[in-house]
Amino acid sequence: MQNRISSFPPIIDNNSKILILGSIPGVKSLEKQQYYAHPQNKFWKIIFELLNEKFTEDYAERINILKKHHIALWDVIDSCERKGSLDSEIRNEEANQIAELLENHPHIEAIFCNGGKSYKNLHKILGKNFRIPVFLMPSTSPLHTVSFEKKIEEWKTVLDFL
Repeated sequence: MQNRISSFPPIIDNNSKILILGSIPGVKSLEKQQYYAHPQNKFWKIIFELLNEKFTEDYAERINILKKHHIALWDVIDSCERKGSLDSEIRNEEANQIAELLENHPHIEAIFCNGGKSYKNLHKILGKNFRIPVFLMPSTSPLHTVSFEKKIEEWKTVLDFL
């Protein structure tokens, strides 16, 4: 049996307008207790470029930048068993309470799923006819081999809701 891993608490406040959802933190993120901590994951580089903010490695400052721009961050999976960091290795997963989070934060106008696993899981959790738009974004993982420029271009959709 593999070790059970758990997601982090959501980063959200009453000013959040969009919610970005991943699947569940990878090994490096769990080690550092930070969202998207793997140095080759492009999440933070994409976010900072989209928001026209100066890039920083400081995690507390990264969170402040998200909040400044009304961006919430969480995962669709609360806990699961997984060897390594691959979404394909996820077993025995339990969902996060996404619907409850959205009820408690009614200013969320759109959800952006960072990759296919979060998108598929979110549809299982909320159903296909949910009241706010849900977008499938290209994964920021280094395993998703689309170019950085193409990822940035697709992630620009986020700006329509900020």
